[in-house]
Amino acid sequence: MRIQVINPNTSQAMTHKIGLAAQAVARAGTEILACCPEHGPESIEGHFDEAIAAVGVLEEMAKGVQQGCDAHIIACFGDPGLLAARELASGPVIGIAEAGFHLASLVATRFAVITTLGRTRIIAEHLLQRYGMSELCTSVRCMEIPVLALEHCDDDLIERIATEGRRARDEEGAGAIVLGCGGMADLREVLSERIGLPVIEGVSAAVKLAESLVELGLGTSKHGDLAYPLGKRYTGRFAHLSR
Repeated sequence: MRIQVINPNTSQAMTHKIGLAAQAVARAGTEILACCPEHGPESIEGHFDEAIAAVGVLEEMAKGVQQGCDAHIIACFGDPGLLAARELASGPVIGIAEAGFHLASLVATRFAVITTLGRTRIIAEHLLQRYGMSELCTSVRCMEIPVLALEHCDDDLIERIATEGRRARDEEGAGAIVLGCGGMADLREVLSERIGLPVIEGVSAAVKLAESLVELGLGTSKHGDLAYPLGKRYTGRFAHLSR
């Protein structure tokens, strides 16, 4: 099985970290292809960044389809371009926020999200609504740290995240924690130990969901709005996307 893992920002260091985290949980016969766009924002921290990054996601998706990937993962917690990406693929396409929320709902009746900047809280809240998970989430806790600070986490930063998790546990009754950034892909085990709760990290969650869907023979429905894009000509800088 071949799973493409797309980091929608252009950070090579974060792409490497995400790829290692994905491969660490993958089954023996699963090949992980981690990639990121050549053009776009170096980090995704708002609606503007997401809109630009979505084009890069679709370009990488098209490459993954041509390479024969069985499934695809969008490794940014905003799930940028998710539905558009599903139009391009017949295999499963999973966003890490989507995966994290769903797995958390299977191991706890309430969960909290810990993410990066406060300005991204509403993006996470919108996704909770979209995926029908708002009533299960006790809070979206923001660390006020830039995404790129997660490229190299020291113990102080890990402990700050753990402190927020313990507060969600003790003050709100959260039974699980969802990590709200692809840059936290390597922190699942250490944070679970420090917080004392199940900690769900979206990259690893998405890999296991993708493997299960492929093995069950379940791909993206090509009926209705997720049918392949209509063939048409694109102009200017998007001419290469013409079908």
